[in-house]
Parts: sequence; structure tokens; C-alpha cells
Amino acid sequence: MKTIKYCTKNEKLGTKQVYKALKKEFPDIKQKQKSCLSECKSCRKQPIALVGKKTLICEETPELLYAKLVEMIHASDDKKGKKEKKKAKQ
Repeated sequence: MKTIKYCTKNEKLGTKQVYKALKKEFPDIKQKQKSCLSECKSCRKQPIALVGKKTLICEETPELLYAKLVEMIHASDDKKGKKEKKKAKQ
């Protein structure tokens, strides 16, 4: 999975807890806290995270954001596993 970035201005909406929980559960995932992600319209309204350079994840609660990010991490791991199995068969 690519890097997950959080806006420090969005912490008041619960992203700091999401960051800490993911760091504890998935220590190998790269996460960064940035002063601004240039997504102010979304950032003011709800918890957000930027995955990679283009994928903005917006959810109504920090719990939903966490669940969505965990789902994406597992999906990414599944894709890696399938690629490795293909390489092993060749």
C-alpha cells in the first residue's frame, strides 16, 4: 500500500486517533502527517486521509475512515499475494 497522509488541521475531527490505531495495528504501513493536504472543502467537514497522491478518502466519522483504510490495506495485501503466487508458478 502507498503512503497514507493526514492533514494536521483535520485532527479535531478524529484523524489523529485513526493515525495512532493504524500505526499500532499496521506498523509497516507508511503514514505521514502534513500541515495541509490542499483539500480544505473536505477537510473542514469530515475526517479525511489521502492514499498515495490521488485517492482522497472521506468518511463521516473517524471509525468509518479507519474501517475504510483497513479494508484498503487488506485489499492491497491480497493483490500482492496474488502477484507473488503468479510469479512463483512461473
